[in-house]
Amino acid sequence: MPKAIVKPRLALVAVIVCALPMCAQDRGHDAGIANAALAGDVSVITEALLRRHVSVIADDSMRGRATPSAGLDKTASYIAAQFERLKLKGGGDRGTFIQTYPVPTRPDVRAPNVVAILEGEDPALKGQYVVFSAHMDHVGVGAPVGGDSIYNGADDNASGTAAVLALAEAFARAAQRPRRSIIFLTVSGEEHGLWGSAYFASHPPVPLDSMVAALNIDMIGRNWRDTLVAIGREHSDLGATVDSVAARHRELRISTIDDPWPNEQFYFRSDHYNFAKRGVPALFFFSGTHADYHGPDDEVDRIDFEKETRIVQLLYQVGVELANAAKRPVWNPESYRRIVGQR
Repeated sequence: MPKAIVKPRLALVAVIVCALPMCAQDRGHDAGIANAALAGDVSVITEALLRRHVSVIADDSMRGRATPSAGLDKTASYIAAQFERLKLKGGGDRGTFIQTYPVPTRPDVRAPNVVAILEGEDPALKGQYVVFSAHMDHVGVGAPVGGDSIYNGADDNASGTAAVLALAEAFARAAQRPRRSIIFLTVSGEEHGLWGSAYFASHPPVPLDSMVAALNIDMIGRNWRDTLVAIGREHSDLGATVDSVAARHRELRISTIDDPWPNEQFYFRSDHYNFAKRGVPALFFFSGTHADYHGPDDEVDRIDFEKETRIVQLLYQVGVELANAAKRPVWNPESYRRIVGQR
């Protein structure tokens, strides 16, 4: 998360935005999706799986994953290898998993996004997409603190990147594919001003209007253990969807609440907004900052993997709901005019 964005501590934030130039109305969601084959097996999403991915991404060898850097490129290669192992389709340059873009401050240098696609099974809906995203970059090497100068970014945002990889694993291994297709996206340059997501939204592998929701994940490994704040829920009917899914899965012990910090304007300050302002639905999950934020002590051993596992399992169920619903999410008309119509 860019340091210029002041995040309150002990917070768990999720931003939810919906898109379509339509008034909010009953979407006709199949709220009771109970087919085990469609829902898949969330037991695929485990503490061990998340720990393994975070341990690689936040390892000292990645040198803090600054944009651009060799460590960031190594991280992108690792993520691409996971997508290839799962036999997903590349959504990057020339059909690969890697999409590169010119670094705004160094246009002769290119930085990576990583994009994978799981094709849906419904002939009428597989041309629509749910997007799971997270930024994989961090701030690199900084001033030494106690002799440690590598700012590993285990929570910010190896935790969110690992979530995207675990979600890809769960959907790829489900007995039956969802009706809609799913894009799994990790972007870079977030710490410098949402560079990677801006480029992806301007150069998508599928039409933007075919994306029914974008679920963005940032810093979900620390702080509150049982609360999910849904920022932006007032802009659409996606807030009701998240509440419904959480209510059906009380075993995950995650409660969803309204945005307690509206003056902070978080809705406009993360990668999801590059989708929302173009009319694409976006969901942003966030656990808040802490004393180790943007410092060398944001290490793997401080992540609460038990909590993160429950959050990612909830995200999976939200993805199942959106990918199998009969209708797309819709905007509150005033929110649409303010957020999308201003462009």
